[in-house]
Amino acid sequence: MGSMQRKSLNMPDEERTIPNGGVQIWELGDFVVGKVTFQPGWRWSKDIKPIAGTDWCEYHHLGLVIQGTVHFVTPDGLEMEVGEGCLYEVMPGHDAWTVGDIPAVQYDFAGMRTFALPAAGRSERILATLVCTDIVDSTATAQRVGPAVWRKMLAELNAESRRQIDKFRGKLAANTGDGLISIFDGAERAVRCGAALSEVAARLGLRLRCGVHTGEVELIPDNIRGVAVHIVSRVTSLAAAGEVLVSGTTHELVADSDLRFEDRGSHELKGVTGARQVWALTSA
Repeated sequence: MGSMQRKSLNMPDEERTIPNGGVQIWELGDFVVGKVTFQPGWRWSKDIKPIAGTDWCEYHHLGLVIQGTVHFVTPDGLEMEVGEGCLYEVMPGHDAWTVGDIPAVQYDFAGMRTFALPAAGRSERILATLVCTDIVDSTATAQRVGPAVWRKMLAELNAESRRQIDKFRGKLAANTGDGLISIFDGAERAVRCGAALSEVAARLGLRLRCGVHTGEVELIPDNIRGVAVHIVSRVTSLAAAGEVLVSGTTHELVADSDLRFEDRGSHELKGVTGARQVWALTSA
């Protein structure tokens, strides 16, 4: 059955103070809406970069400016200025600052769950579920459709994938070129996100192989590392086009869910000691 929710803009679920600004957060189930106020003189690379620990803002933003003006710029020199009453979308990898003497106020509907929160230290290790995707026959597809169409397809896939990752309360951890690795604090949501990513790719005329594994990883700025990353990559390589494979570890964690799997047997994964059981998702 469908659900209905409403929340007052006067009662945010969370408020954060940031240098030269502030953030208010409302949670509506899997979705997060943020209202951000940037004072005159605010700039991401000056005020937020020391907190985020990345060279550029690595969040996908989709929102509406209701006051003031914000200027965005990317590493390759692409620039955009967004003023009052304008909708905007900005992909990860950008700097931004307020323009003029009026505070910029905007509502953001993507990437706000952990915006302006401190990056994990290099020594922090956490238990997480990883989702790894890889585009099947990417080279052949690029040659068939041509460079311009291929770039457009990749941009649409990456944008839609980030929306799904945010919807399932995950976070993009790495871009592997032909795929993504995202990180989740819940195994079932991670598996469901893997299925959603495959569906998104199919709608765009692409095919993904997807792997899911739960293990301990080390968080570093702009990336993650650890044996779990190697395992999820190897599990992904075993998947067929449009298939979501999960490791035995993840399978055990979602045993009491309504997800359904098919046993794909035990596999020796390259660079990993010991055989690993693999399961294919058959119903999400």
